[in-house]
Amino acid sequence: MLTNSKVPMFYAYKYSLLILLIFIIISCSSDNLKNKTNNVGGKEVFNNTPLGQASVIDHVSAKNILQVAISSKDHSTLVAAVKAAQIEHVLVNTGPLTVFAPNNEAFNKLPTGTVVNLLKPENKEKLTDILVRHAAPGSYNLAALEKEAKKKRKLYMATGDYFEVEKKGSEVFVGGVKILTSIKTSNGIINVIDEILIPK
Repeated sequence: MLTNSKVPMFYAYKYSLLILLIFIIISCSSDNLKNKTNNVGGKEVFNNTPLGQASVIDHVSAKNILQVAISSKDHSTLVAAVKAAQIEHVLVNTGPLTVFAPNNEAFNKLPTGTVVNLLKPENKEKLTDILVRHAAPGSYNLAALEKEAKKKRKLYMATGDYFEVEKKGSEVFVGGVKILTSIKTSNGIINVIDEILIPK
């Protein structure tokens, strides 16, 4: 049995061991985190993962806009541009969001060297502006765009630009660019296009 004089010393020793153990655990966790993270734009982010909610791995839920784009071999250039601009989180937000997704053919139509130049870090702001101009708040598939065309409305884009919506025969155009197909995702609509949207 411990005497009163030995009780304080016993607890002091016990708490010292506990504090030492906590310190070791924290140090190990910190080292592991450093091995898994990089500093991107002043923020610590996991290696090989995009920023924000885009880094969440979910194999159960329906695919969002970013996941659908990543799984499309025809949109590899667009995905590379999104990653270079570090705006992955925009494409996984709850939405609804409509993205007019230029396919690889659309980027190939640009003057030689344009894409390579836009992907450079120093052109991140310009690239971001171009990509965000292809996004509109709301959910607009082909049927919804046809209704907008009949009402002669212009579509408001995330950059503040307005693009005219037209129907020519059985085809729908936004900003003079034909919509090839609409794809429904968990957080909005992807409208595939084969040209880059440029404000007039």
